[in-house]
Amino acid sequence: MSSPSPRGTYQVISQVLRERIAAGDYADGLPSEAEIGREFGVARTTVRRALRALEDAGDVKSVAGVGRAVAGGAESAPYERIMNDLLGQIQRGELPAGTRLPSEAALAVTYAVARGTVRRAVRELETAGHVEARHGVGRFVRSPS
Repeated sequence: MSSPSPRGTYQVISQVLRERIAAGDYADGLPSEAEIGREFGVARTTVRRALRALEDAGDVKSVAGVGRAVAGGAESAPYERIMNDLLGQIQRGELPAGTRLPSEAALAVTYAVARGTVRRAVRELETAGHVEARHGVGRFVRSPS
């Protein structure tokens, strides 16, 4: 069994990560908790504590379905990208009112995501009033009101 990390190790890790963020090393997002843990030779709980310190300081943000990204970056959750793409198609008239949306399974293949991600995107469009669900039939683009 390896010896425990000395107290404050998470602070050292968060400082190293903060310096790397400032240097622009993580433009595509931070490495996974497991990768950081392997690099520093610490347990995942220590890594999580370091990342929480960065989040609390506003240096890092958690993005659902993506992981952690540098705060202020342009990275958005996959469901938001799908939702914005479908909304753009609706607004441009590529999906006119009354058009049936492709199935969740088809959209999941198109966007290379899980069906749950597609479901959330479509639910957001429903909540905003752009799409309506017809039980047993599908989801349809609503006419603008």
